Amino acid sequence: MCGITGWVAFDADLHAELEAINAMTDTMACRGPDDEGTWVRGHAALGHRRLSIIDVAGGRQPMVEETADGPVALVYSGETYNFTELRNELASRGHYFETHSDTEVVLRAYLEWGSASAERLNGMYAFAVWDARIQRLVMIRDRMGVKPLYYYETEDGVLFGSEPKAILANPLAERVVGLNGLRDMFSQSKSPTVAVWEGMREVEPGCVVTTHRGGLQATRYWSLPTREHTDSRDATVAHVRELLEDIVARQLVSDVPRCTLLSGGLDSSVITEIAAGRQARVGETIRTFSVEYAGQTERFVADTARDAPDTPFAHEVSAHAGTEHQDILLDPDALTDIDVRTAVVRSRDIPQGLGDMDTSMYLLFRDLRAHSTVALSGESADEIFGGYREFFSREALQARSFPWLTEVTPMRGLDVETLDPGLQATLALPEYARDTYDSAVASVPRLADDDDHEYRMRQLSHLYLTRFLRLLLDRKDRLSMAVGLEVRVPFCDHRLVEYVYNAPWPLKVYDGREKSLLRGAVGDLLPDSVLNRRKAPYPSTQDPAYVTKLRGICRDYVVGSAHPVVDLVDRNWLAGAVVEDGPVRPSTRRSLERTIDLAIWLDIYNPTLKI
Repeated sequence: MCGITGWVAFDADLHAELEAINAMTDTMACRGPDDEGTWVRGHAALGHRRLSIIDVAGGRQPMVEETADGPVALVYSGETYNFTELRNELASRGHYFETHSDTEVVLRAYLEWGSASAERLNGMYAFAVWDARIQRLVMIRDRMGVKPLYYYETEDGVLFGSEPKAILANPLAERVVGLNGLRDMFSQSKSPTVAVWEGMREVEPGCVVTTHRGGLQATRYWSLPTREHTDSRDATVAHVRELLEDIVARQLVSDVPRCTLLSGGLDSSVITEIAAGRQARVGETIRTFSVEYAGQTERFVADTARDAPDTPFAHEVSAHAGTEHQDILLDPDALTDIDVRTAVVRSRDIPQGLGDMDTSMYLLFRDLRAHSTVALSGESADEIFGGYREFFSREALQARSFPWLTEVTPMRGLDVETLDPGLQATLALPEYARDTYDSAVASVPRLADDDDHEYRMRQLSHLYLTRFLRLLLDRKDRLSMAVGLEVRVPFCDHRLVEYVYNAPWPLKVYDGREKSLLRGAVGDLLPDSVLNRRKAPYPSTQDPAYVTKLRGICRDYVVGSAHPVVDLVDRNWLAGAVVEDGPVRPSTRRSLERTIDLAIWLDIYNPTLKI
């Protein structure tokens, strides 16, 4: 896992721009604390920061193959889980390998198959190849978008990087956010290619972006396929289990310590049980980590989202699987520490966070990084297997809206009503969200045999997998890489995603509950209490001291200093929200969190807002 960046300028010799490429590369130090490297040749400059996972001694980057017609240079971030098979195939085709790294496999795969090599990779990756033989830059991103990659067109080429901050470190990139950037930031809709910063784009998941003298071209090598599912229930359940066993086995491969993230929910428990069983066969015990808020288990109060605290379930799974478990205990002081919140906003480059759920995840990752370099996560099972309550909500099924915006959930972030009234009118967020939704559902293919209900469920699944999941994956990548931790997501293996997506909805809920296929596939692995546990989101603190401290920060940092953020929020709302002893609704709490994040973002980046 690494951070990559680069600059291609077809009308310039970039040897004179070493200071700029070094500055771009330095912004990726958190993603790659183990090594750094830059490479400049003519019109191309590449930068790399390395987090060593496979072949720690080898695999340095940028990795270059000098050919008779010019160099081919690669910067690569991520993991290719089928690199052993690809290496054997390439060796049979005459390729010679100098390292044991998957990076070299990817480079030689490009030399053999060009950009079509992406179709052969199984993994999470984002990489760029400067091919001097044909004066072309090729940028490629994995199918599900687990690893980020951004680019910014210039007059004579392009800038790129794993994160926007790498691009923004170049003087050619202007720190401007326009109306559509603000709309996407506040709407929680994750529009394709939009990167919030004006002029900047994301390489879409499953896409290849090629830059040459004639301009820039984006092509798609993978999209979520729609096909008929003919397997029986028993065959489907068995195949899901087979895939999970293979995926976890592949993703456990590492030359550095690894662990699992264990919440005690179904998804993380599945990954933990399979991983623990595999490691036990070779005489190893896997470590597991959970986040716990001080006093949460003892003072827990059930609500519509959570009916029980996580910790007892996590401990039960750990005991059942035989893991070495550790709770990372957090209190309101840690969750509201302004330096920590600043690190979280800086890691994401935009104030699109989830308050204490982001801060706690960052602190969890920071603390467990002292023990492990790789962690396996249960992220994305709900999107794949149909775990969210919106899949069963009449309101969500009938709404002309993204399902995660139809009910009161933590993902709603800053409520529109808390924005400045004039800004509300200018942004027209309800209309923007509706137009974005209409465009998204219009692209969902329909099988001839899909009745209206089946097609509607296919639409919801498609929206979660191609829009909502990208928000979660981006969050997890940024918060983990901010502390040099690689988080792998087994449920995002494209083979599993394709297979389960195309299973008919009645098969996905064959026993009348959410995620029936997953429960059926792993029923023999888990304690009954966990197997039958109701879905609960990532934990959020219930300590009233947390809200008190939020109010204090807003009162001192925002209101007391007349911070520029007050021009973006409703001043009347803010004045009432910071009152010491007034009641706080969940939506108000989220808006206080987002207002603080927005203020921190303005301080860090000083963007020009074109409103």
